Amino acid sequence: MKKKIGIGFAILVVVFLGSKGIKKINFNTKYEVGEKIDSINNVYVYYNGGVDNVTERNTKDGYNLGLKYQCVEFVKRYYYQHYQHQMPDSYGHAKSFFDANVSDGKLNSRRNLYQYKNPSQTKPQEGDLLVFKGTLLNRYGHVAIVSKVSKDAIEIIQQNPGPFSPSREKMVLTKSNNTWKINNDRILGWLRK
Repeated sequence: MKKKIGIGFAILVVVFLGSKGIKKINFNTKYEVGEKIDSINNVYVYYNGGVDNVTERNTKDGYNLGLKYQCVEFVKRYYYQHYQHQMPDSYGHAKSFFDANVSDGKLNSRRNLYQYKNPSQTKPQEGDLLVFKGTLLNRYGHVAIVSKVSKDAIEIIQQNPGPFSPSREKMVLTKSNNTWKINNDRILGWLRK
């Protein structure tokens, strides 16, 4: 019995380590890592290949924009280029952009941006930085930029959603009792300059 448990554990370790390595491989040969695939307000989205692929750190005038071509690097580069905004805390994983201790509509001082929870009494707007919580396969979370808002939907633009996922994605937006909700359980909230 102990031998079977040991073999089962060994298989789990191999599968786990294999999944870590496999997330670095570019299976989509339609694009090359670093290729421009989209843009918003003259800020480009670059293709990253496997979601865990990291090439180097991107800095501008000494300011840390993040690891090329991860999701964090895109949203920070967008805020830096489009809004000339530098975050006081320029480090952290995607999910760390949202601070659960900050009340809805109050200043998130680590990012120097106003923070709104999902759901919120404040409707998302174009340019908001959207924060996703982590998952079993992606414990770091995800961040994107809201690129369009309508009465009942938002569109986001994102970098590094996966080798076969699109750079743009639409999500349902609902309003009930003066509260706006993006209907995606992974959305923690949004930040705004």
